[in-house]
Amino acid sequence: MTNGHFSPESTRLDDAARAGWLYYVAGNTQDEIARKLGVSRQTAQRLVAMAISERLVKVRLDHPIGRCMDLAAALRARFGLVICEVAPSDPDAPDLLAGIAIAAAAELERVLKSPERRIISLGTGRTLRALVEQLPRMSCPQHVIVSRLGNMMEDGSATPYNATIRLAERVGAPHFPYPLPVLAPSPEELRAMQQQLGARNTINLCNQADISLVGIGQMDMTAPLHVDGFLSDAEIRALIADGAAGEITSWVYDGEGRIMDCDFNRRVASAPLTADPDRPVVALASGQSKLPAIRAALKGRLISGLITSEATAERLLA
Repeated sequence: MTNGHFSPESTRLDDAARAGWLYYVAGNTQDEIARKLGVSRQTAQRLVAMAISERLVKVRLDHPIGRCMDLAAALRARFGLVICEVAPSDPDAPDLLAGIAIAAAAELERVLKSPERRIISLGTGRTLRALVEQLPRMSCPQHVIVSRLGNMMEDGSATPYNATIRLAERVGAPHFPYPLPVLAPSPEELRAMQQQLGARNTINLCNQADISLVGIGQMDMTAPLHVDGFLSDAEIRALIADGAAGEITSWVYDGEGRIMDCDFNRRVASAPLTADPDRPVVALASGQSKLPAIRAALKGRLISGLITSEATAERLLA
């Protein structure tokens, strides 16, 4: 990476560095490396050899990805994560989205390469949209893409960062948009909406998702829920006063990572958050402003995977 830009050469070295770290530091066999990286055993063998030929391996990896993999291993151990990737940070732009989007795209591409049917559910946000742009075009008609929350605001306009349709188009898979608004006018109307056949089917797909990719929103006056008009000044200040720390797919939670019992959450139409390690919920999140929200989500086990930046990983482990 140079000045925040990624090239095929840097990606090739990143793959070799990952293979080298897994082989020489983590003690994986080449078969295990092939499985974890989603490549053939022959490719894994070549990548390990490249790590030596490119002088990436000495006593430790002489490459930024080595530090990132150490941080990812530490995050996995501390927070019990089943998936964790740490993207190198540009010192001049430590919270640049490009690195996280590329790391997330590599993780998702491994899932998409499965010949067996996979259900992939998505939240919304700038990082998820950037992830889709980093994916190569693929033909994956065997998979299903489903949205975890609606794309419609109270006035009928669409939110700008929905990634479900973009992903489905890019990989040629059928998709299920969430057929409800982000927020219902009342709990009673929400219950009626959820009884609709389309809503029930989409929620069931979300509950069966093999992997879910979501963003994390901070809870301050710059919170997406506030900026997008779902929470007024008075409402967000009241939630903050009550201990709100973050939100995932519009579900607001406190500093312990507990979904709050509040009027807002009683009207949230998003699919329920699940905590099943066999169906990982992977958050794409970084940045100083999101640290309290990420920490709380990790503490409450609202997420079982994290893709973040080197700078944010260091802060989380500090």
